[in-house]
Amino acid sequence: MRKLLNDELGRPTVEEYIKSEKLPITLVLDNVRSAQNVGSFFRTADAFGFEHIALAGITSTPPNREIHKTALGSELSVAWSYHPTTLECIAQLRQSGYRIIAIEQIEGATMLNDFRMERGTKYALVFGNEVEGVDQAVADIVDGAIEIPQVGTKHSLNVSVSAGVVMWEIFRQLK
Repeated sequence: MRKLLNDELGRPTVEEYIKSEKLPITLVLDNVRSAQNVGSFFRTADAFGFEHIALAGITSTPPNREIHKTALGSELSVAWSYHPTTLECIAQLRQSGYRIIAIEQIEGATMLNDFRMERGTKYALVFGNEVEGVDQAVADIVDGAIEIPQVGTKHSLNVSVSAGVVMWEIFRQLK
């Protein structure tokens, strides 16, 4: 088997990508402290065609050298916004008709393999801080939660790995 060359992959230009149809999903980063994790969100959102990333609280914003290390330029193709607090961000998204879902181990959470996306619904997926997870004040106001099934001793994934797992499943369901 021969590996494909970059020019054989049929990649759109940044301009073409920006104009393309996206999945109606906004990723909300609730005080994510690692700029490299933020860059991973951009790169994965670009790969799966998610419409927007909302950066809140202490979360780094582009332009940022550490974000660029992992984003590899996708911080230029994925729309983003900054919000001083996650609660403010969620209030704006809710007012715009988004269903707010925390990605967290919360009582009553739906396991990712059981979660079904509703076509025609706009979603905002909230991912939390690397140590504390989704803030409790945020968890108190979400419309639901998704948990990633795990069997290991840590029951914990890096936030950008969690994002990749969840984004893949949503992409799989909607595309």
